[in-house]
Amino acid sequence: MMLSACGLLCNDCPHYSGNCSGCFQVEGKPFWTAEATQNGICPLFDCSINKKGLVHCGECNELPCRIYYELKDPDISDSEHQQSIQQRVSNLRQQ
Repeated sequence: MMLSACGLLCNDCPHYSGNCSGCFQVEGKPFWTAEATQNGICPLFDCSINKKGLVHCGECNELPCRIYYELKDPDISDSEHQQSIQQRVSNLRQQ
């Protein structure tokens, strides 16, 4: 099982091993960031790994932070987004 910096289970993602090898392998630049961000880096990866030098977001005292709430997949509902945040936080706290 591979866990991303933000707590997603990479193995459960339909893009894993296709368009993406996991955020650590692509240094926080999975395929979707090229169009969705200004600098091409996942904001959660950039904050936790690049800026704060953490192993993952689970080490941050602000978990879940505003970035989690602002970074929403437009293809899911608000309720699904909230559930996703709860699951990712749970995944990270189990590390």
